Amino acid sequence: MSPFHVTRSLPEDATGAALRTDVRDGLTATPKTLPPKWFYDARGSKLFEQITRLDAYYPTRAEREILRTRATEIAAVSRARTLVELGSGSSEKTRYLLDALTDLRAYVPVDVSESALTRAGEALLAQRPELDVHALVADFTGSLTLPDTPGPRLVAFLGGTIGNLLPPERARFLTAVRSLLAPGDALLLGTDLVKDESVLVAAYDDTEGVTAAFNKNVLSVVNRELAADFRPEEFTHVAVWDAEREWIEMRLRSRTPQTVKIPALDLAVDFAAGEDLRTEVSAKFRAAGVDAELAAAGLVRTHWWTDAAERFALSLSVAA
Repeated sequence: MSPFHVTRSLPEDATGAALRTDVRDGLTATPKTLPPKWFYDARGSKLFEQITRLDAYYPTRAEREILRTRATEIAAVSRARTLVELGSGSSEKTRYLLDALTDLRAYVPVDVSESALTRAGEALLAQRPELDVHALVADFTGSLTLPDTPGPRLVAFLGGTIGNLLPPERARFLTAVRSLLAPGDALLLGTDLVKDESVLVAAYDDTEGVTAAFNKNVLSVVNRELAADFRPEEFTHVAVWDAEREWIEMRLRSRTPQTVKIPALDLAVDFAAGEDLRTEVSAKFRAAGVDAELAAAGLVRTHWWTDAAERFALSLSVAA
C-alpha cells in the first residue's frame, strides 16, 4: 500500500484561537455575525448530512449528477495526475473523479479536521492502494503550500462552498488558488446558480426543521467551547433571499430581549427582540459573474457543466 502522509500546517490551538477571534469580532459587530465554518462539529456534520438528503435541498444532488455524468470528460480535459481537494471532509463526492482519473498518482485532501482526513484517507487507500495520499491539515482560506506531487494537478473546490465567502474573501481565495497553479494545472469549481426565490428559500428553510437545528447548532458549539449561555430555543431560524446581492442569508433571530454571557471572552452580548445574528451567506452565481471573478484572479474558464435542470455548475479554469 502506498504511504499515507499527514502534514499539519495549523498550530495545535489554531481552531480554538480562531473560534475565540470570530466570536469576539462577530458578536461585537453591527450587525452581529458568526462564520458558517463553526456549524460543523460532529453533531453539525450529521445534521448537514441529513439536509443533503432532503427533497428541498437540491445542491448536493445536482452537483453529484454532474460529477457522475461528466467525471470522465473532466478527467480527459484535465489529464490530472494529482487531485487536490480543498475542504475535502469525507471525500465522498470526489470518488467519481478518483474513479475517472485513471492516470492519478496522488491525492491531496485539505481540511481543518485531522480526524476526517485520516478516516477518508484510510478508506480511499483500501480501494486505491496505488495512490499516494498527502493529507494536509490546513485552512483553505489561508496560505497553502502543497506537497511535491506529479503534475498536471486538478484543484477541486466543490459543494458551492465558495458561495459562503463574501466577495472580498472570494477574490483573495481565487487569487491564492491561482498562485498554486503551474502551467497545465486547473481549478474545478462548484457554484450554485441563481434561480427562483421560492426554490432557494425552501432549500435553506425546510419544513422538517433540520436546517433550523443545524443553524442553531452554532450556538451549542459556542456554549461548549467558550462556556457561553446561549439558549438556542430563544432564537428562531430565518432564511432570506437578498435579490440585490443574489445570496441567501441564514440568520438566528432573537425572540426576546436577552443578554448572553461568554465567560471565556469576558464578554456579555445584548440582543434586542427581533435582532438577527447572521450565520451564513450562500451566494448564487451566473456564468458571466463566475467568469468575471475568475478573470480578476488571473484565471480563465475553459469548460462549464451543469446538471440537467441547470441548478448547479462545475467550471474548469486555468491560469490566464
